[in-house]
Amino acid sequence: MPFIQPGRGDVHVDRPLTNLSLGFLQDQDMFVADKVFPNIPVGNRSDEYFTYDRGEFNRDEMEERAPGTQSAGSGYTIGTDNYSAKVYAFHKDIHDQVRNNADPAISLEREATDFVTHKALIKRENLWVTNYFTAGDPGDTWTFDVDGDGTPSAGSFDPTDAANNQKQFWNVASSTPIEDVREGKRFVQSITGFRPNVMTVGRGVFDALLDHPDIVGRIDRGQTSGTALVARQTLAALFELDEILIMDAIQNTANKGATNAHTFIGGDNALLSYRPPAPGLMTPSAGYTFSWTGHLGATSAGSRIKRFRMEAEASDRVEIEMAFDQKLVSADLGYFFGGMLS
Repeated sequence: MPFIQPGRGDVHVDRPLTNLSLGFLQDQDMFVADKVFPNIPVGNRSDEYFTYDRGEFNRDEMEERAPGTQSAGSGYTIGTDNYSAKVYAFHKDIHDQVRNNADPAISLEREATDFVTHKALIKRENLWVTNYFTAGDPGDTWTFDVDGDGTPSAGSFDPTDAANNQKQFWNVASSTPIEDVREGKRFVQSITGFRPNVMTVGRGVFDALLDHPDIVGRIDRGQTSGTALVARQTLAALFELDEILIMDAIQNTANKGATNAHTFIGGDNALLSYRPPAPGLMTPSAGYTFSWTGHLGATSAGSRIKRFRMEAEASDRVEIEMAFDQKLVSADLGYFFGGMLS
């Protein structure tokens, strides 16, 4: 075979591209904790807020008034509750020797900022799931709590009774997710006067609902051609909800150095809850996220990023702090479906 000059290695030396790198940062819209529990920026790390007894407002106490007599009257009780924001922190160090030897495609400060921000979002999502989106016995978190089951109990249904709170898995064709959601909304409204308007679901649960024959059948309305497409908006309309939030964020549960073990943070659960159009006085919600903005430089989400010198390590440190309290305001304003896939 003839020797050809110049060869490929003589005219080009492989080096990293300056206009392309591969990273796996998740879109921030995939994280939903602050959407389920609306964010309230607060100037103090801890404080109190007023609460009202809804029973006093919902009692029928008006009476017919006879001539020359006083009207019937009553009052209501004002109580208080409180929040206390915890400060979470994480950092990434940029060593001088690494920076000074970095290729043009590497932007160490920007990448470190993205890295620590991503860690903060995963932490906040995980905290919310651990406290408010994990299957357990009824009454542990939410007043109404049901469990997915292959053979639901035949007794009288009660979402506050662990022994008789089962619903058919939603990925089983004979299940009734439309009726289950409608029933859940009715239970919440019956004791609060507020009808849940948001449903938060794990990705697997959402995909199962998209393919459920009852849902597809109601959306295609008997059409004989074309494809019946079930999107998030149409599913929300079918359930008569303002919004469906899909927990698309993932996490790696493996220890550093071990084989990656990625999984959805939200699991196979669903939550019906009431969320007001905007926080305000005498405005209930299933929960609120109190974010401490009084921390110097903090954003409305209670986060701040600092860059400072670590001379002893010959490094610069990029550090994020996030201060918040995900507060369950009313357990009665939520209806939880735990483990709804077989």
